Amino acid sequence: MKIKHLAVPVVFLGKTMEKLVRDKIPEILVQHNRAHKTEILTDDQCYLSALHEKLIEEVQEFIEASSDADDQKTKEELADVLEVIDALFQLKKYDPKEIEAIRLEKKEKRGGFGKRVWLCL
Repeated sequence: MKIKHLAVPVVFLGKTMEKLVRDKIPEILVQHNRAHKTEILTDDQCYLSALHEKLIEEVQEFIEASSDADDQKTKEELADVLEVIDALFQLKKYDPKEIEAIRLEKKEKRGGFGKRVWLCL
């Protein structure tokens, strides 16, 4: 799924780039004299779709970093995943305590992943 929200796509290093970025990225681009266009995703459904794409991107980056020996990079990528999850909590107005209670209830009923059980059917 690709979100189409910018009227004029941005070309960066020869590639078109359209994606959700952290709030301060436009300021950083200005400081580095990088041409860019931004648009605020005011529509909640569009923002939710962008967050879904961002979550997939960040999880993929975490997986890639996990295969390297650089533990700091892995931690940073995991923090990025959590940042997207936090944005989802805010958008959906979910109470983190409620979600944690659901997680613990599921863990009580079905277990966690600590025993590293790999199922083969």
